[in-house]
Amino acid sequence: MPERRPWRGIDIVFRPQLERRHSDSGAIDRTLHGLHATTTARISAACSQYAKRARRLESEIAKAGRFSNEELQSEAARLAYEIRVEGFAPELVSRSFALVQTAAGRHLGIRYFPVQLIGGLALLDGCFVEMATGEGKTVTAALAAATAALAGLPVHVITVNDYLAGRDAAQLAPLYRALGLSIGVIQHKDEPAARRAAYAADITYVANKEIGFDYLRDHIARARRAGKRGPQSNSGETVLRGLGYAIVDEADSALIDEARTPLIIAERSDESRFPYAAVLDIARSLENRTHYRIDRAHRAAQLTEAGRDEIGRHAGALSGLWRHSRAREEITEQALAALHLFECDRHYILREGKVEIVDEYTGRVAEGRNWERGLHQLIEAKEGAKITAQNTTVARITYQSFFRRYVRLAGMSGTAKEHSAEFLGVYGLKVVRIPTNRPVRRRCMGRTLHRRSEARWAAVADAAAREVGRGRAVLIGTRSVSASEAVSAVLTARGLPHTVLNARQDQNEADIVAVAGEAGRITVATNMAGRGTDIRLTPEVMMRGGLHVILTEYHESSRIDRQLVGRCARQGDPGSWEAIVSLNDELFRAHAGRLTTALQNWPNRIALEVLRRAAQFRAESRHARDRRTLLAVERAARRMFAFAGEGAWL
Repeated sequence: MPERRPWRGIDIVFRPQLERRHSDSGAIDRTLHGLHATTTARISAACSQYAKRARRLESEIAKAGRFSNEELQSEAARLAYEIRVEGFAPELVSRSFALVQTAAGRHLGIRYFPVQLIGGLALLDGCFVEMATGEGKTVTAALAAATAALAGLPVHVITVNDYLAGRDAAQLAPLYRALGLSIGVIQHKDEPAARRAAYAADITYVANKEIGFDYLRDHIARARRAGKRGPQSNSGETVLRGLGYAIVDEADSALIDEARTPLIIAERSDESRFPYAAVLDIARSLENRTHYRIDRAHRAAQLTEAGRDEIGRHAGALSGLWRHSRAREEITEQALAALHLFECDRHYILREGKVEIVDEYTGRVAEGRNWERGLHQLIEAKEGAKITAQNTTVARITYQSFFRRYVRLAGMSGTAKEHSAEFLGVYGLKVVRIPTNRPVRRRCMGRTLHRRSEARWAAVADAAAREVGRGRAVLIGTRSVSASEAVSAVLTARGLPHTVLNARQDQNEADIVAVAGEAGRITVATNMAGRGTDIRLTPEVMMRGGLHVILTEYHESSRIDRQLVGRCARQGDPGSWEAIVSLNDELFRAHAGRLTTALQNWPNRIALEVLRRAAQFRAESRHARDRRTLLAVERAARRMFAFAGEGAWL
């Protein structure tokens, strides 16, 4: 029986949040789902303790509600002094949360749910809070951010992009100002003076990439003042005032997905005249398995001994670095990777004659990011784009190292349990799972495995037509730009009106998501799928069963799949999802090739579940190993450069 705990007329019910199963599901499918639901339904003891503290807030909230606006601000100033003297004592935190609740009610028209108060307490304690999609993480973060700001800590609320940083700051500004707190927001176009002013505020909203690069630029500015060599910058002054307290929104994206890619500040070198096209021609002349081998799991190519001998015969045709054997082999392996492992409209797009990287986890264009060691220039040569100059690294840092430098760190996301051990071991973040405010009404309508991609797209179109015929809204999730355009072509041929949201339309993301919940609306989206924004359903769609999500390809991380599925059935709304995938999908080919071949003749649910779990386990294990290796290399490089007195690694 669920444990029922009354609090201010609202029941906090700690119950397993089981998704309703479709009536046609098989016994094995139901068993697998039951095991998964039992595991994911466990709520940590820490969450129960935070719930006890949250229930004690009732009297403080009632007391704060009697303050006038002027008294509210005076009380906040008085409380700030006490917190700075005594620290985050439970009674002081309770008073702070009560003031935030009062300000939110008056200026935003919202009242915090008990589960949001629990989340706020966990964030303030430096935990990673897992809250289901749509449970109000943005306003939950304000509880901890305001309390930490009253304590005098520089507070950074870190989001995944500029749009969300600006939106969240604008939404919560009235609340913070009512407590006498200043708020700043960082945008990519901001100059150093504007950034300095934003960071000087009590609470600053900023994208993870922006604050990471600001930290690197501050390091360069300090090095210049100390007389060390470094690139010229716009100002010798720093912009940050310290790394006090950070709340990382969608923290699994920054702390896990992007942890394998270091932030790098580089200077342009004059190597655009290197004969990249000629190197590509040489790479095209090599034979697979004879001269090189392809490792799709690590997205790398490796020359064989015969391959090294073959490219050695071309040494006289090119000059410069080509005459050095190791450099020759490395650039050839990069050329092979550019030819065989990096695909247009999957790993990158061409826009205005430029090669722009597509982030595989978000589906958005990774602004300002280039591949290293000549790979970017080789892809430009492959696509006939203008060749840009290579970069020379001046300063670099990984997200793993950067976020560990905060005095106090907290994170929040809808998906965290898969990497709870890594969050604790690397960042010291204990994962606290918060129950939903209302029971989950999400239904799984099955998983289907097809041998060929064409059959999969036809089945996706059939499913979309079926659901829009019932008056529902449909979201079709894809892994790449090319896949979104492939399903778009099938829908167009069927005469089904739809909207495509991928890296080519990322500027219109908010507008597309705003209407994705209308009756009869079909939205085809890559991983972005409006993450960070709610798909608002019309009353008609809610009556017809809510949003229906179709997952067309599994991702290397099961968290990304959960994020897509979480777009439906938010905040107690109805919703459903289904998976329609193919044996030809990249996940299966790269991480379970032999098993995929063995299961060719058994494309059923059991085979699909075995294949998915095996491929995702292998992919996530490799990525975790890569992150550990990168962190170890960074630590070793820092020790080495510290001994030498300078270096790019921070």
